[in-house]
Amino acid sequence: MERKTNMRLGTRLIVLLCFMGAGLIVASIVALIANIILPHPDQGMLTMLTLQDLLAFIIPAVAAMAYFYKRPHHVMCLDRAPSWTAIAVVIAFFVLSLPAMNWLVNANEAMSLPSWMSGIEQWMRASEDQAADVTKQLLDIHSIVELIACVFVVGFMAGLSEEMLFRGAMLRTMQDSRLGTHAVVWIVAIVFSAIHMQFYGFIPRMVLGLWLGYLMVWTGSLWVPIIAHTLNNSLVVVFSYLSNIGVVPEGFGDNLGLPTDGGFPWMALISFIACLALAIWSHHHFTRPNTVNEPLV
Repeated sequence: MERKTNMRLGTRLIVLLCFMGAGLIVASIVALIANIILPHPDQGMLTMLTLQDLLAFIIPAVAAMAYFYKRPHHVMCLDRAPSWTAIAVVIAFFVLSLPAMNWLVNANEAMSLPSWMSGIEQWMRASEDQAADVTKQLLDIHSIVELIACVFVVGFMAGLSEEMLFRGAMLRTMQDSRLGTHAVVWIVAIVFSAIHMQFYGFIPRMVLGLWLGYLMVWTGSLWVPIIAHTLNNSLVVVFSYLSNIGVVPEGFGDNLGLPTDGGFPWMALISFIACLALAIWSHHHFTRPNTVNEPLV
């Protein structure tokens, strides 16, 4: 595919980040006005998130790719529909990975820095607590209407917008360089996790970013990681709603894979092996000449 510009990779990434920063500023201003106008704070929060998704993720990603390339939708792999096999793999991976991811989340949350970094650790803990408070407020839903709205914003919009920016724009732009595929997927996964500013969930989110990145590379369709991301976020919302109305206990499924007696996490290990096997199978099944493997220049 032919580029519109001969910008180097670093310059293109800076342009993408500038678009994103400008969109975030505009989204913050508009959301501030919306919070004043809307009477219900929950409406303001959902509005803020929606505006952030549109103005700081989707629009910058599309605008930057349209500036860099003649066929941005093709470069971003938005013109290839996901196969039913890919969707089945996404669902299977989510189910199989629960014990391993729970163990990884628990291990990351238990992370402790050396005593000489106590100041940094206190700041990290404070940031984590603040993020947890926002999430708790956002997931305090008790009606079907609130559930649908939250699934749309937290599930679909977040999945769509973040995948368009990180996998559709950033990953594809970085592939238009001398960097290898694995390096690109790992770098984007690290940036994806870091930008959330939740340090005690950094490793699990990075692992999720790796899976989403490889799904993109293997299938050649951005819709596959979008579906996977949306499923991951939406089920958190649904389980929170079911817990709020008393259908399932609080934290349902969060302890699956964690040994209660301090023993070896066998279920988590089996989960990891199963996910690794599924990933290897997916790589061999989906990898074939496609848009993601075509040269971008």
